[in-house]
Amino acid sequence: SRSSKTFKPKKNIPEGSHQYELLKHAEATLGSGNLRQAVMLPEGEDLNEWIAVNTVDFFNQINMLYGTITEFCTEASCPVMSAGPRYEYHWADGTNIKKPIKCSAPKYIDYLMTWVQDQLDDETLFPSKIGVPFPKNFMSVAKTILKRLFRVYAHIYHQHFDSVMQLQEEAHLNTSFKHFIFFVQEFNLIDRRELAPLQELIEKLGSKDR
Repeated sequence: SRSSKTFKPKKNIPEGSHQYELLKHAEATLGSGNLRQAVMLPEGEDLNEWIAVNTVDFFNQINMLYGTITEFCTEASCPVMSAGPRYEYHWADGTNIKKPIKCSAPKYIDYLMTWVQDQLDDETLFPSKIGVPFPKNFMSVAKTILKRLFRVYAHIYHQHFDSVMQLQEEAHLNTSFKHFIFFVQEFNLIDRRELAPLQELIEKLGSKDR
């Protein structure tokens, strides 16, 4: 079954690379517990590179979180990809699937994570070598990736929060999501409209940190 295999391979940032140093920096500031500070662009760093490193990190986090609940997210339990009764997502990637298709949540998330992995593995989009410039369209690609990763959080919160509670993972999920939201807010990476399914939660998480 799908849930018995690891969901997607973890995307590694090569050790010794500048991006690896940035990731270590991010982890160290996260450890301080101040998430608003942790998401800020470190002094003298390249914005694209900072966004790239964090995007990879969020992909890995969401991968792990979703991986723990795949047995509850099935064709039968989640025949459509939704975030509550008012929001339904249809999949299109613009290349293989041009016209949005309606599919089950596990299918949608599988398409989504495979698509993100392909973008992250593309050296022309996410260069891992020092001095290789980011492409002109990097920011728009990163925004699309983050917008889509948000949908996985939204689905987990709306449809599977009970399972998350049973697994005693709500603290982990909340911390990961809060970090994600503070990051996309800091650099204005996801349109407010897109965040609507979790607006109340976002406000709640934000108000605790004012």
